[in-house]
Amino acid sequence: MLRTLLLALACLPALAQEPAFILERREIAAPSALPAASLKLRLSLALLEDAGWEAERVLDAVREAIAVLAQCDIALEGAELVRIRAPVRYHDFLTPLSRRLAAAVPLARPAIWFVRDTGQRPAFDAEAIGRSNSRTRPELADTVWVTRGTRDLGIAIAHELAHVLMDSGEHSDEPDNLMREETAPGSTQLSPAQCRRMQDTARENGLLR
Repeated sequence: MLRTLLLALACLPALAQEPAFILERREIAAPSALPAASLKLRLSLALLEDAGWEAERVLDAVREAIAVLAQCDIALEGAELVRIRAPVRYHDFLTPLSRRLAAAVPLARPAIWFVRDTGQRPAFDAEAIGRSNSRTRPELADTVWVTRGTRDLGIAIAHELAHVLMDSGEHSDEPDNLMREETAPGSTQLSPAQCRRMQDTARENGLLR
């Protein structure tokens, strides 16, 4: 009995390190309708099984986001859609658990995780984690976490990706700017300075090529 208990306890760290496994990896081709661009972006799209997301909704939103970023001479080179099964406690974004999840399922960056909800406080519908705000949580660097309740999904993804690519949490007060604090259907514009920062920082960090 004692030996069985000790063996079970010995397995706990290994189980904690393996909270999830991959069900499917699917290569997604770049949209052919978008104009050519000199800078290429490749994305990992992580869908948690039973977290309320459908692949087509995700792909439609990502296409919309890339169309917004095209004004900065950025195009999608391709993406990998990864379906992941994980215990329910990992279905919401919460730093300690999401760090463990991202470490257990390493994905190329930038990676967008589509989750059920958030356990963070204050709570945001979507959250971007770049290099500068991931020093205490390095497993989450260059990731975006999107909940089911996110409004204006394609624009929100473009907004959060811009945060990651610029490695900046700054917002803009300019009318119709993508980086306004609250997303809205008409807020899709980026200034030349924002585009330059996005291009330069993302290339330096290896997120654009």
